[in-house]
Amino acid sequence: MSKQKVLLLGATGETGTSILNSLLTLNKFEITALVRPSSAEKPDVQALTEKGVKILIADISGPAEELINALTGIDVVISAIGGMAQMAQMGLVEAAKKAGVKRFVPCDFASVCPVGVMMLRDEKEEIHTQIKKLGLGYTFIDVGYWYQLSFPPLPSGRTSYAMFPGMQVPLHGDGEAKNILIDIRDIGHFVARIIDDERTLNKYVYGWGDILTENQIYDMMEEVSGEKLERVYVPDEEVVAQEKQLLQAFENDKTNVRLRIGVMSTQYAISKYVRRDNTPENAKSLGYLDARELYPDLKPKSFKEFVGDLVDGKVQRPYAKGMSM
Repeated sequence: MSKQKVLLLGATGETGTSILNSLLTLNKFEITALVRPSSAEKPDVQALTEKGVKILIADISGPAEELINALTGIDVVISAIGGMAQMAQMGLVEAAKKAGVKRFVPCDFASVCPVGVMMLRDEKEEIHTQIKKLGLGYTFIDVGYWYQLSFPPLPSGRTSYAMFPGMQVPLHGDGEAKNILIDIRDIGHFVARIIDDERTLNKYVYGWGDILTENQIYDMMEEVSGEKLERVYVPDEEVVAQEKQLLQAFENDKTNVRLRIGVMSTQYAISKYVRRDNTPENAKSLGYLDARELYPDLKPKSFKEFVGDLVDGKVQRPYAKGMSM
């Protein structure tokens, strides 16, 4: 049986690296990495060829015919584009349809949330709508929130090496909002299985490693590390007020990247902790399939296991090479 031909956009990013590693491990795919001309000579890109990955140099905002020709013969397109560039996928979607791509996996890979709550989620919905409008086969995959962005710092500082600069992890409301969480390293395991499964074609699917409240996260950090954490609770009203203030500022300066990141971060907090959207129950009501039910043999890392890696110095800091804009 011939291998599926998979084109991966964003193969050297956080999510893309996880996906690429799992696709290679499963050994069922012929993988091509779509790379911008400006990135073609980067060491990370050159290293892909050593793993047996083909490199396709193309600009997704370039001439349509060139992109269609490049995608011809591809079975599955997976986009792990940066969070700041969601709308850049639109041309890729149209080219994929014209090239005869069988399945398009856009860059979702985030928390479960309905439309109208988060600016970033609404941008992703525009991509979803275009995919459906064109009749392009799809799978929309969400994975909750990363473990790597969900742990508070230890007083000793021994986990600071793995924290994204400026990351704040207070508790929200009463700290009892449940959330779907995952280790970045496990995202690819789910994606590789999902795209190799006809049951997931034209479906929403979510993968997950653990379902925890913020209080439980703090409890586990204390248990594994043996250190006591100070617990600071942020009222829901404060988060909602912050969103309003940031949105007003962003409306007046929509090219301001820092403001955009601020809005995105605050809206994640509202969705996860105030509205409590990011739960298995909500995923089910929105029509998602549970990847853990589809693949019961798949055993992702629990948050407690992640904390063990964290205190042992085995976790890589997210965006260590910078964020993709």
